[in-house]
Amino acid sequence: MDPMAHACVALSMTKNRSLRGALAAALLSTTLASCNFVSKSSEQSGGHPVAEASGMTLDQKAEKQIRDAIAQAPMHGLKPDLFLKGNVTGEALLQAGLKYASALATGYSDPKKLFEVYTISRASSDVRAGMQQAIQKGNVGEWLSSLAPQTPEYKALSQAFVRYAKLAGQGTAQQIASDTAIKPGQSDERVTKIAAVLRAGGYLPDDQQQTAADQKNGQQSSQTNALQHGAANNTYLPEMVLAVKQFQADSGVKSDGVLGKDTLTALNTGAASRARQLAVAMERLRWLQREPAKTRIDVNTAASFLDYYRDGQHVDHRKVINGEPDKPTPQLQAPIYRLVAKPTWTVPKGIAEKELTDKGNAWLKNNDFVMKDGYYVQQSGPKSALGLVKFDMQDDEAIYLHDTPAKSVFAQDDRHRSHGCVRVENAVQFATALAQQEGVLDPFKQAMQKNDQSFVKLPNEIPVRLLYQTAFWDGSRIQFRRDLYGWDENVAKALDLAPGEPQKIDQPESSDIGP
Repeated sequence: MDPMAHACVALSMTKNRSLRGALAAALLSTTLASCNFVSKSSEQSGGHPVAEASGMTLDQKAEKQIRDAIAQAPMHGLKPDLFLKGNVTGEALLQAGLKYASALATGYSDPKKLFEVYTISRASSDVRAGMQQAIQKGNVGEWLSSLAPQTPEYKALSQAFVRYAKLAGQGTAQQIASDTAIKPGQSDERVTKIAAVLRAGGYLPDDQQQTAADQKNGQQSSQTNALQHGAANNTYLPEMVLAVKQFQADSGVKSDGVLGKDTLTALNTGAASRARQLAVAMERLRWLQREPAKTRIDVNTAASFLDYYRDGQHVDHRKVINGEPDKPTPQLQAPIYRLVAKPTWTVPKGIAEKELTDKGNAWLKNNDFVMKDGYYVQQSGPKSALGLVKFDMQDDEAIYLHDTPAKSVFAQDDRHRSHGCVRVENAVQFATALAQQEGVLDPFKQAMQKNDQSFVKLPNEIPVRLLYQTAFWDGSRIQFRRDLYGWDENVAKALDLAPGEPQKIDQPESSDIGP
């Protein structure tokens, strides 16, 4: 059977013409040549075994609704032929519908099979019972549409995926040399290419948008004149600098307007790669509980920040420092059950062997290390790698949140600098806020006034989720980050997406020996 058949099925089922072209580049790894149909065994299709005879009967209306729903799979970054191949009917079509329902409700892949550690609470759904009820009510299509996350973030990711997939289908991107930087006001032949990438990403208006705006205003705008002039002589003008700064902010690069290596590398990330990133991000969101705890802390370890929700309201956002590329912070969920004031640090054997055994006695003494029961222990104090406060969590990986004396790292754009634990910006301030909200502020203040380690139990445990989202919505814009841990690859492969562009990850020098 022709290997191009999967692509043909996907395109034949997609109604939107522009999205059809997008699928060829962003979702499918081959070029269309013919339209023969091919099928996979259940073992090859994402771990969703074909169920036994369901006992449910589809009428023509239900069959059409299932076909129409699966045709919209690209809106979720999914290939239709993961679920449906050929003009099947009856039980085979029903099984395709159930498989699609499961993918929307809980994810197509199983993260616990993709990663060594994944303990984040999963979504759950009885799609078989839901399908039966939907068939009886005649609203199979509506039911299927309700299964994916209904959050503004998921919808924003979906819209962005469609846009980038369409751009990928046009295949007009050109690589931009990144050997030398371009500063505002300079002339450089690369400026025209950079402007094209910014227009494609919506950072600069395209010609049609600008013409429409000028016609509405009745005259050509000064911005239009400036951009046209800049394009004509390859000058990096202020109007374009503003667009670059927004692009840098959205890409996790220092927002200074200078077109340096990191910015040019981000600009060279093709639309197909962005679409792939967005497809993976949607899959990760489908894994998660639809109704997470109202009070919780979510850490995005790809972007190195945390968000704190209290009683369903977003109340705090701050930077964190988390695991280096070769010491990744695991994807886990665990509760903070107590605050530790003036914590000591018992150094794990692995860190001690690599980073402490060659230190002299004078260095160890100067940094407050002592030996206890065969372990190096760093005493409480301003030099402690844990800083002045630790957020103790109950998890099998010995991961926790904590303070740090290395405050300068929070000013860096790339904050993947720890041995796996999560260092919190202004941690004492954050701990004080938690203590106050949990009604233990006085005991916490008293503990902080002591010189030795003290424990303050929280009346209510606060769940922490250590997530990994290289594409996410910040409430107003889509943001992208590099896949420093390489974890997007596992998900993309499970979704049968083409391999991503190779990345060169520079291993940073550790700023200290802390966890």
